[in-house]
Parts: sequence; C-alpha cells; structure tokens
Amino acid sequence: MKTSNPVLARLGQAAERERSAGYAPAGPYGQPGIPQQYPSQAGYPAAPPTVAPMTVDDVVVKTVALLGILGITAAAAWVLVPDALVGTAWIGAAVVGLVLGLIISFSRMANPALVIAYAVVEGVFVGMVSKAFETRYDGIVLQAAVASFGIFFLMAMLYKAKVIRATPAFVKGMIAVMVGLFAVMMINLVLALFGVNTGLRDGSPLAIGFSLVCIVVASLSFVLSFKEIEDGVRMGLPQRYSWVAAFGILVSLVWLYIEILRLLSYFQGDD
Repeated sequence: MKTSNPVLARLGQAAERERSAGYAPAGPYGQPGIPQQYPSQAGYPAAPPTVAPMTVDDVVVKTVALLGILGITAAAAWVLVPDALVGTAWIGAAVVGLVLGLIISFSRMANPALVIAYAVVEGVFVGMVSKAFETRYDGIVLQAAVASFGIFFLMAMLYKAKVIRATPAFVKGMIAVMVGLFAVMMINLVLALFGVNTGLRDGSPLAIGFSLVCIVVASLSFVLSFKEIEDGVRMGLPQRYSWVAAFGILVSLVWLYIEILRLLSYFQGDD
C-alpha cells in the first residue's frame, strides 16, 4: 500500500496495527470486510471489531452533511445578521475559519465536532460574502453556486475516467502552487489593511487573471482530495477519517465558490 502522501502512509500503518488487533480490512470497492475471528482466552470467538474501515460512501455522506450544515448556517446568517454587521461577521468568520482549517489540516485530526464547527463558521462566512455580492449584483450567487458544483462534478468525472491522475509530481506541484497562492493572498490582505492596492482584487486585468489562476488551482485541488480518498479506502483507514476527507472537499468547494463569485463580479460593472 504505497502512497505519495506521508500522512496517509502513517495513518495506513496505524490502520494495519488496528486490524492486527481484530479490525476488519476493507473489502472490494472500499466496502467493509469480514471481521477476522480471534480465539479469546476462554476459547470462544472474540467480539467483532467496533471500528469499520472508511468507504467512499462514508465520505459522500459526510460531505453532503457538511454542505447541508454550511448551507443552513449561511442562510441563517444571511437572514439574521443585520446589514450593518455584515462586514464584521464576514471578517470574524474568515479568521476563525482560517484557524480551524489550519488546525484540522496540519494535525489531520479526525474529530467530527471540529470539522462540523468549521462547516458552521464557513457557513457564516459564505452567507455574509454571498449577501454582500448579491446585494450589489442580483443573481450572482446562484450563478456562482451552479458553476462551482458543475466544476466539481466535471472534475469527479475526469478523475474517474482517469483523464486526470494525481501522480507524485502532480501532487508536489499542486501543494507548492497552493502554498504560494495562500502566501500571496495573505500578503495582499495585510497590504490592503494598510491601504495598499496590489491590483489583485480590484477588477483590473491583473485581478481577472489572478482569479482565473485561483479557479484553475481550486478545481485541480479536487483531484488531491479524490486521490486521498482513494488511498484511504485502499489502506483501510478507520471510518472516522472520512470526516477529514469530506473536510478537504468542503475547503476546495468554498474556495472555488468565492473565486467564481469574485470573477463574475468583475464583469458585472457598477450599478
């Protein structure tokens, strides 16, 4: 069970130790396998394992659940947060979401409560951003949402058809590009707070080009998530890690949606 992801490799080794203690390995297509029976000291078969391996269906269910939580929270924030507090709620949710996202990403914590909390906070963020854009550009939110899910399903079909594969070189390149883009966006944000306009978010040709790059990278990041899910299922990782996989898809979807929203706004013109 080789993988280019060192984190998954370590988790796979942990899963092997769990299975040696009586956990069932994954069966064909990621379906739960048949638990091995180990004789107990009393001579009777040991109890079946309490932890099942992760499957693709687990990830799908968790992803849909997180999207549902995000959507409900976004709608609630849109309705309940006064217009005067939209900016404050937007910034606050963005900061809290960033912190939670970094904790989950770097620790690889399979903590459902933490992932759900992230979905709630991101729901507030998405709701506030959407409300601000929709107030100025009628219909833009629906367009961005349809485009985002359309790209997601397109990338899923391309990956399933093996048109795009997550080779080791692709993974390393994508990680480097995403880290670079994140650094650029953070620097741009800090400079903007001091009144410095870099031209990356002002609707200029440079801003349009930057958003297009972000959209392409966000779209390709789904390939990393699909590969992670594929490797996790093959390694028989515990079912709880489906939350981490669903979190990865949610992050990419939110990023893609925001970038599409920005790009569409550049072509709307001022009211």
